[in-house]
Amino acid sequence: MSKKILLLGSGELGKEFTISAQRYGLTIIAADKYENAPAMQVADYAEVIDMLSGDELQRIVDKHKVDIIVPEIEAIRTEKLFEFEEAGIQVVPSAKAVNFTMDRKAIRDLAAKDLGLKTAAFEYAKSEEELRNAAEKIGLPAVVKPLMSSSGKGQSVLKSFDDVALVWKYAIEGSRGDKQEVIIEEFIEFESEITLLTVTQKNGPTLFCPPIGHRQERGDYMESWQEANVEPSLLSKAQEMASEVCKALGGAGLWGVEFFLGKDEVYFSELSPRPHDTGMVSLSGSQNFSEFELHLRAVLGLDIPEIKLNYRAANAVILAQSESSTPPAYEGLEEVAKEKDTDFRIFGKPSTRPYRRMGIVICRGELYTPIDELREKAARIAAKVKVVNK
Repeated sequence: MSKKILLLGSGELGKEFTISAQRYGLTIIAADKYENAPAMQVADYAEVIDMLSGDELQRIVDKHKVDIIVPEIEAIRTEKLFEFEEAGIQVVPSAKAVNFTMDRKAIRDLAAKDLGLKTAAFEYAKSEEELRNAAEKIGLPAVVKPLMSSSGKGQSVLKSFDDVALVWKYAIEGSRGDKQEVIIEEFIEFESEITLLTVTQKNGPTLFCPPIGHRQERGDYMESWQEANVEPSLLSKAQEMASEVCKALGGAGLWGVEFFLGKDEVYFSELSPRPHDTGMVSLSGSQNFSEFELHLRAVLGLDIPEIKLNYRAANAVILAQSESSTPPAYEGLEEVAKEKDTDFRIFGKPSTRPYRRMGIVICRGELYTPIDELREKAARIAAKVKVVNK
């Protein structure tokens, strides 16, 4: 196996995917907008480019003669991916899937209007005035998000019409790409949130990982755990919805499909056509294949006989507290290493800012271990790790 993979976006998810791909004998070219991104530290080649430039993308594809393109972030000139696909380059999961899911407007319209999936009520806005009008229609509180962003950037809850200007500014500043538009969503009183990692295969059935629970702050995940406790009927409904939307988008790969769960309802929330932040809990060995290994196998067309839960596991994030342009040091890892059935991953990000995810602590236990015990343990141990700017 001697294929070349171009990774567009080189964060911590891309780093783990790169490690998995190299174990299969593949060559990885890691691209991002800044030097020394996490995946670049382990890739065969690194390229710093503007991924919103179609010309830059074409230059890198031609230079390295890539066979497969794997997007990891939203800020990509996605229209260019159709040209690559037509030229015979595999785009993961497909150019259509990436184009739709990198834009909240496209994926929400597909899910709610075309497929009829249950979602929160929503509107779009291209200005402060349109945001106010949309909020008046939906009612407060309402969730406001940029159409293109990741890791909760630019997301907030609008609680008062006096805050429209502030919320609009925050959303646009957190937006990726060149679209100045936001989505306003009904605030759902849900009981829990889950990520359903869904695997579409080239020559096999759609598979589902055991559901992953997660908790967010500031629109970004703080902890995740597997297996989440989900009523079987609701899980079945979520699987049906995930299968339907992934089938409509086409292609092979792993998808992170997010849902809100009410007492008797399942609401489709978002979809990522790649490994998901919350799925890093699978690095614990909770499954027989991590989400990155599953993504790779699906991309290469290799069989996945089954996905099996081996352990229960939980992770909690390690956050930076201040801003610095230099690589930080980490205190407390020795204490983490003393804990049984516990591990950590430092992402290797070359700079810090408040609340930036710099790593995770992962705890696992046998299948009979109460998940709340593992969640408490992961959070307690992660709090011991301090990110220290030099």
